[in-house]
Amino acid sequence: MRVYLVDRNLPGITKEQLAAAQAAAIKLGQEMSAQGKKVRYIRSTYVPSESHVMCMFEAERPEYVKELNETAKIPFTTIVEAEDLSPR
Repeated sequence: MRVYLVDRNLPGITKEQLAAAQAAAIKLGQEMSAQGKKVRYIRSTYVPSESHVMCMFEAERPEYVKELNETAKIPFTTIVEAEDLSPR
C-alpha cells in the first residue's frame, strides 16, 4: 500500500476536536478496510500557531483516503502521495 499526506488548514480547531476527528478517521478506516477498501490512518502532526494539520494515511488507492475524509467530514485542502521516512 502507498502512503498519502492529507493537508488541512483548520482555524479555531481545539485539541478535543482534533482527537474526535482522529478517532473518526481510525474507526472509519477500519470499517472501510473490512469492506475491502484498504485504508488506514497512521498519524497526524499539528502546528497550533498556524492552525495547520498534516495527517498520514496508508491506502491501496488515493480515492479511499478522499472518501474516508469526506465521509468523516474532516476538511482538507490536498491529498498527495508521500514517502514515510520514519526510522524503522
